Amino acid sequence: MKFSLGLLVLLLGAALVAADRDYEGYRIYEVTPSTTDQAKLLHQLSLEGFDFLSESRLLGHPSRVIVSPKQLEQFQQLIEAHQIASSVVNSNLGASIAEEFTQRQMQRLLSPITGKGRLSTERYYTHEEIINYIDDLAQRFPHRVYVRTVGWSYEKRVLKTITITNGDGKAGKKVIFMDGGFHAREWISPAAVLYVIDQLVEQFEQNAHLLQDYDWVIMPLVNADGYEHSQTGTLARMWRKTRQPYTYAGQTCYGADPNRNFAFHWNEEGASSNPCSDTYAGPYAFSEPETIVVRDLMHSLADRGIMYLTIHSYGNYLLYPWGWTSDLPDNWEDLDAVARTGAEAIETATGTVYTYGSSTNVLYIAAGASDDYGYYAGFNVSITMELTGAGSIGFNPPVTRIDEFVTETWIGIRAMAEKLLEMY
Repeated sequence: MKFSLGLLVLLLGAALVAADRDYEGYRIYEVTPSTTDQAKLLHQLSLEGFDFLSESRLLGHPSRVIVSPKQLEQFQQLIEAHQIASSVVNSNLGASIAEEFTQRQMQRLLSPITGKGRLSTERYYTHEEIINYIDDLAQRFPHRVYVRTVGWSYEKRVLKTITITNGDGKAGKKVIFMDGGFHAREWISPAAVLYVIDQLVEQFEQNAHLLQDYDWVIMPLVNADGYEHSQTGTLARMWRKTRQPYTYAGQTCYGADPNRNFAFHWNEEGASSNPCSDTYAGPYAFSEPETIVVRDLMHSLADRGIMYLTIHSYGNYLLYPWGWTSDLPDNWEDLDAVARTGAEAIETATGTVYTYGSSTNVLYIAAGASDDYGYYAGFNVSITMELTGAGSIGFNPPVTRIDEFVTETWIGIRAMAEKLLEMY
């Protein structure tokens, strides 16, 4: 399909005009605590309406936070009063989002795709394209791959898993259950999961040993509604939650944080009861149809489930339970060994350093998360992988770097899977 240059400029110009009102004047600060009190203050800000793109409780480790024009004066006063090291890493978030959105629109206009056949690592895909892709794999590799509808999102988008085997027909194999796309704005997460699927299916010969005694059950996109919403325009790009509406103080706020919605220490520290908060735990545990699907999958697989792996961004972390307390699980040494193996493999191959450890001790308390629930449900190992950040926001690695990030992620995941072969 051909487009005239004039039409293309008109379409892209309209996108830029619309973007002028979206996050205009918002800034991204990098803040680095050097004392425990400073770290506590930053965490308190995260609970009081400041949107932290990444947050660490480790001293000397930087966090990034979005600051709106209305918050700017208060934020600067707090940072100066508490002598927290800070720098502006993005002086106009709106302009950065507009540029990304325009580039994406141009790519889709000039290079439309069907979602069938092998996917490239040169773009971010829609929910429909992701579903088309895994359906196509099941048709092309019917003896090794099957796809199952496991539920529907609030807005009635289909939720599917792809089960990847070696085709030997053996039942009752151990299981690695993996998902992506919990948080809408973390586009690199589904991209990384798609690459794992590609490696296990299209590159089967190189990875057959990972499927000898294990089946992989993969849900590439959990929060389908939020993910699609984040792709609708510049104002929606930073959307994090699901899309079910809730009324609060006479106004409608949308969605809950699916990674605070699980019924294990639900709505305790690190979660919010305010429907307008990005970390809203929901009105009750499993209020979101998407988290119900993940819960049911966990329980259906738990008797064979060895590892639950959920892919997020960003921050270069490999995290294991617990997220609701600083206490450690009884077999924390096994969890640590798997996470350490992944981190060491990545550093050896690319030089990228991943920090590993329990969620609360490395990052912050976040009760009601899926990794805690997966471990509670019976998986021997449960890990959240926070991928490397890049781009002007951190959540927006440019399409030219998708391949770099997803191949790096696969190095860590492959190493962790091989460690499981040794241990279980």
